[in-house]
Amino acid sequence: MLQSLHVKNLALIAEAEIEFERGLNILTGETGAGKSVLIGSVNLALGGKFDKDMLRRGAEYGLVELVFQTEDPKVSAKLAEMDLPQEEEGTVIISRRLQTGRNTCKVNGETVTARQVKELAELLIDIHGQHEHQSLLHKKKHMEILDAYCGEDFLRPAEEVRRLYGECRELRRRIEEESLDEEAKAREQAMAEYECREIEEARLTAGEDEELEQRYRKMSNGRKITENLGECYQYTGNDSSEGAGNSLSRALRALRTVTAYDPALSQMEEQLQEIEGLLSDFNREASEYLEDCEFEEEDFRQVEDRLNELNRLKGKYGKTLEEVLQYGEKCRRTLEKLQDYDGYMNGLKAELARKEEALLKACEKLSEIRRRNGAELTIRLTEALVNLNFLSVDFEIEVRPGQAVTEKGYDDVEFLISTNPGESLKPLAQVASGGELSRVMLAIKTVLAEKDSIDTLIFDEIDAGISGRTAWKVSEQLDTAARAHQVICITHLPQIAAMADAHFVIEKSSTEDATITDICRTGEEGSLRELARLLGGDTLTEAALTNAREMREMALAHKEKV
Repeated sequence: MLQSLHVKNLALIAEAEIEFERGLNILTGETGAGKSVLIGSVNLALGGKFDKDMLRRGAEYGLVELVFQTEDPKVSAKLAEMDLPQEEEGTVIISRRLQTGRNTCKVNGETVTARQVKELAELLIDIHGQHEHQSLLHKKKHMEILDAYCGEDFLRPAEEVRRLYGECRELRRRIEEESLDEEAKAREQAMAEYECREIEEARLTAGEDEELEQRYRKMSNGRKITENLGECYQYTGNDSSEGAGNSLSRALRALRTVTAYDPALSQMEEQLQEIEGLLSDFNREASEYLEDCEFEEEDFRQVEDRLNELNRLKGKYGKTLEEVLQYGEKCRRTLEKLQDYDGYMNGLKAELARKEEALLKACEKLSEIRRRNGAELTIRLTEALVNLNFLSVDFEIEVRPGQAVTEKGYDDVEFLISTNPGESLKPLAQVASGGELSRVMLAIKTVLAEKDSIDTLIFDEIDAGISGRTAWKVSEQLDTAARAHQVICITHLPQIAAMADAHFVIEKSSTEDATITDICRTGEEGSLRELARLLGGDTLTEAALTNAREMREMALAHKEKV
C-alpha cells in the first residue's frame, strides 16, 4: 500500500505530507483547491511528464516522494532484476527531484531512469485519471482490458503470436526486396562474381595489414634507425675506449682490488657485475637488430605495393581486413543465391507459407483464450454493473475475427451494452452516457483489481456524471474494493465521502503575496462538517449537518453489515 505522499513546491503546494490508511481514503475540497495536483504529483513521481510551469512560483526545485509498503514477491523480483537495494519490511521509496532541465528519479536511494520507475510502478499502483473512462469509446481499449483479465495464461501465446507475426513480416520484406527480373539478376550476379574474385585473388589474412604497416615504418625509417642505434651501440659497447662497456670493465677491475678489505664492497661488486651483464645483453641485442635492418630495395617495394593493394580493398569493401573478408563471404552467399535464384525464392515463399500457417494456429489459440475469458468477464462485469445501479443491464464482450492478422492476433474485441429492457445490444460508444461510462470503468477496475496483485488503486473523480442513488451505489462499490485493496479517491459527492475510512480535506488559503494549498486529515466531527458543505454549500446549517450525520450513519451501517 501507499503509506505516505510528500510534496514540495508544486503548484499551490508549498509543502505537504499525507499518511494514507488501508481501506478507503477520501480526498475532498473546493474546486481549484488543489486536489488533482496531488494525483498529478503521484504521476510525476512515477515518471510522468514535467513542465517547469508546475513549479511553485519562486521555487528552484520541486520534490515528490512516495513510500510504499508491500509484500508482493513480484516487486522484490523486479528490484532484484534492476539491481536495486531492498529495504526492510518491504518498504519501497520512490522520489523525484524536479528542476528545469534536470530531473532525478530514485528508488530506495539509488538513481534510476524514468522507464525503470514506470516498470516498478505497474506492480505497485493503478491510477484512474479524470477522463480515463473516455478511452472506453475506442475498441482498442476493449482488447487491452480483456487481455489484462486473461492473466498469466495469456502471456506466452501472445508472445508467440508477436514473434511469428514479426517473422512473417520480415519474410515478406525479403521476398519483396529480393524479387529480380532477368536483367537485374544478371547484373547483380556479374557484380557479385567480380567482387568475389577480386577479394579471393588478394588472398587476405586477418591482421596482415597491421604487420605490413609495422614493417613499412621500419623500412622507410631504416637509415635513421641504423644511424642512431649505431651511435648508441658505440657509446655503450667495448669497441671504443670511451664506450660505457670499457669504462664499466675498468671500474669493476678497480673495485675488485679492494673488496677483500670490506664485505660491503663485495655486494657493490655484485651489483656492478649485474650492470655489466645487462649492458652486454643490450649490446648483443642492438648488434642483432642492426644486422636485421639490412634489406633489399626490392623488399621495400613489395611491402609498399602490398600495402597499397590492401588499402585499396579496404577503401572499397570495409575499414578493416576483417570487414573486407566478411564482405567477401557475403558476396559468396549472394552468388550462391543468384546461381539458384528460383530455388532460393521458392524456399523463402515456402518458409513464409509455413510461418503463416503457424501464425494462424497461434492466433486461434489466442482467440480461444480471449473467448473463454471474455465469457467469464462478461458475467463478472454484469454483476458489478448491477451493483452500480444499472437496474436493467445486458452486457456482452464480443470476440470476433477481424479483417486482418496483426501482432495481437486476428480478433476484433468490442464491448456491447443495453441499459433498457427490450433494447438490443449496441456498441458501448453508441449508447453510454458520461456517467454510465464512469460506472463501467469503475466496474472494470474493481474486477481487474480482484485478479491482479496491485495493492493501491487511485480514482480521480470517478463520480463524473452521477448523483443520487447511483452515487450511493458507487460508494458501496468503492467500499467493497477497499476491503481487498487500498483505495484513494478524489470526489465531490457526499455519498462517496461519507463512506471514508480516512477523510482528507484540501483547502486553499491566501495572503497578500501568496496562495497556499493545505491538506489535513480530519476527524469525525470535521468529516461531518465537510459532508455538510458538500450537501449544502459554504453556509453550514443545522439541516445540512443533520443530513450529513444521517448519511454518515448509513455508511457506517453498510460497513458493519458487509
